[in-house]
Amino acid sequence: MIKKAIFSGAIILSVLFSACGTEQKGITANVDPYIGTGGHGHTFLGVTQPFGAVQIGLNNIDKGWDWCSGYHYSDSIAMGFTHLHLNGTGCSDSGDLLFMPYTGAEKVKRGSQDNPTEGYSSRYSHATEVVSPSYYSVMLEDYNVKVELTASKRVAFHRYTYLDKEGAKYVMVDLRTANGHDGSYEAFLEQVDEKTIRGYRYSNGWTKDQRIFFTAVFSEPVTLKLYSEEQPVDGKSLKGSNVKGNMFLSDDVKELKVKVGISPVSMENAQKNIDAEIKNWDFEKVQAQTELEWNNELSRIKADISDPDANKIFHTALYHAFIQPNTFNDVNGDYRGSDKEVYTNAPFTNYTVFSLWDTYRAAHPLYTIVQPERVPDFINSMLAIYDQKGLLPVWHLYGGDTYEMIGIQSVPVIADAILKGFEGFDYEKAFEAMKASMLSDYKSLKHVRENGYIPSDLEGESVAKGLEYAIADWGVAQVAKKLGKDEDYKLFSERAKNYSHYWDGETTFFRGKQQDGTWSTPFDPYHSTHRQDAYCEGNALQYNWLVSHDVEGLISLFGSEEAFISKLDTLFTLEEELGEGASPDISGFIGQYAHGNEPGHQTIYMYAFVGQQWKAAEKARYIMKHLYRNDFNGLEGNEDCGQMSSWYVLSALGFYPVNPSNGVYVFGSPVVDKAEIALPDNKKFTIVAENNSDENIYIQSVTLNGQPYSNSYILHKDIMAGGELKFVMGAQPNYDFGAAKESRPQSKVY
Repeated sequence: MIKKAIFSGAIILSVLFSACGTEQKGITANVDPYIGTGGHGHTFLGVTQPFGAVQIGLNNIDKGWDWCSGYHYSDSIAMGFTHLHLNGTGCSDSGDLLFMPYTGAEKVKRGSQDNPTEGYSSRYSHATEVVSPSYYSVMLEDYNVKVELTASKRVAFHRYTYLDKEGAKYVMVDLRTANGHDGSYEAFLEQVDEKTIRGYRYSNGWTKDQRIFFTAVFSEPVTLKLYSEEQPVDGKSLKGSNVKGNMFLSDDVKELKVKVGISPVSMENAQKNIDAEIKNWDFEKVQAQTELEWNNELSRIKADISDPDANKIFHTALYHAFIQPNTFNDVNGDYRGSDKEVYTNAPFTNYTVFSLWDTYRAAHPLYTIVQPERVPDFINSMLAIYDQKGLLPVWHLYGGDTYEMIGIQSVPVIADAILKGFEGFDYEKAFEAMKASMLSDYKSLKHVRENGYIPSDLEGESVAKGLEYAIADWGVAQVAKKLGKDEDYKLFSERAKNYSHYWDGETTFFRGKQQDGTWSTPFDPYHSTHRQDAYCEGNALQYNWLVSHDVEGLISLFGSEEAFISKLDTLFTLEEELGEGASPDISGFIGQYAHGNEPGHQTIYMYAFVGQQWKAAEKARYIMKHLYRNDFNGLEGNEDCGQMSSWYVLSALGFYPVNPSNGVYVFGSPVVDKAEIALPDNKKFTIVAENNSDENIYIQSVTLNGQPYSNSYILHKDIMAGGELKFVMGAQPNYDFGAAKESRPQSKVY
């Protein structure tokens, strides 16, 4: 068993392995990486360091949407172990650099689901899997090979135990196969010496022209036999679009270790990453270091949660939130930019995998609290992309942009960092990038400039795009105000109100408006057609609440607070069908509220703006109790690179940012009994929920640093100052808490 003893002052990690797997100590014992690997969660299963560059894990044979991460809990066929994976996305990519140990006759084909051993694939069982943030192992049943995996930040460490003493042994290296529709257009593989191979893979997938370089060092001598398609090729190197290689081992090899360094720049840098991060062949030491890294990161929030399922869900959610964004540079600071040029010795850590349409809502605000030292480099990475491409990132992936989803939601992320006073990046440069991006012609912004709205007969998803652009424009306006740019403040403040152009007061819905000013017909607020109507993965009922930057303005469109409350109440009771063409992303229903998709994540917290905080409390608790579960099918929708989990983490602490850029967190209902958030300068912010239970879900009263506190929200600056926030909970609503207008959150920068 793995056993670790941690002492103050000095950390002593003693690690003992046995065939039965691992025993975790510390906070990682509360993490279950299986959560979300079934259903539509699409979560990553394997080993990575927090925000690491490499994600090593098992890949199944692709069978469609639910295999976006490369692995699905329902499967039982391993085709290999690959070095890049996405966590919870709705589109598939990565799965680069497949390594697969096997025995018996030499094989070049992958194999099939029904007949895996016609190729190098193998059956496996969950009964032999051992999973933790720092360690993964599984038995390949058809070859009697035990695979163990761990990783440093940029290097994967494999250990294969060939349990059959006799017979031929191999490792397949497949540079063609990857996740989904990702396919190599050029790859290279060569043997450098008897224990080293290296190569690269250039591919087109969700993003075009992805480039990943690698070097692999083996603990035992290997002989490389090269293949193009399935045809053998003589020599020690091969370049082509379909490159594979079999590593032949000596028949008497019982254990093989492999260190695989990756790099966005070169094979030589991949070797440097190995030399810097894993200097010897001590697998247990590397695993223990990665375990320590995860314990350190997860301990940024020390949470006491009496419900064992909620405890597991909370810590796994924090783990999922810290998998990405991913480091995208080498130990020497080199990285490949979005223009495909190499930038050497960069003065910041370059990151990639920015699922911004999702993560701007909760994940990035969470990082400003618990990962503040990383925030400037997230922003610097975005500004570098702007320099290289002329546009801020939309959905950045491995040196390119998928331009997936809608809006340019790096803008509110940058605005949030500036408005919260983060240092370490150039505010003027950041404003230039925000302004230029929002004044560009990207996805119908031309129509926003010319008309104030996007005509639905000229552009799909017009309402959704218009609402997202208004949120981003609000952020530009507030940064302009902070920087003293009065004309820009005026311009973007007006643009931030453009959401009103889509409002039909007769139906009280945001609707598609045509270029002649008439409403699009027919109109059914329940109906949704995936990516083919005025909304994006949602319907009119769900998009009625995507005015997170101006809730007061939204209330005024309804005519009164009473009308707003009535409409919001009905969202959770209406049961109509969305139609056969609705997106599978619309999931996790409470009436028409769909928690499995991000545009509604702020909706329940809007009750606080009309003095009914208690309704936010009861709905937050219901969602956390019923729509998050401690099992492999524990997520109602795609994880989406930490957003689904970040919603849970913040909500379990008792608050959530309706406006992700104004530094205000609206109270819901804490699940934690107590939590300590580690802050810079050795400060801490403590949250206490007195009398907390499954029944006592309503806030009765609040104190901040021992003083009575009547507001139904807390400010970012108050959290970061340190101190104690104490909730007193009860079984019945306190209708007076947060009811007074002066106690409600407002859509302004505090």
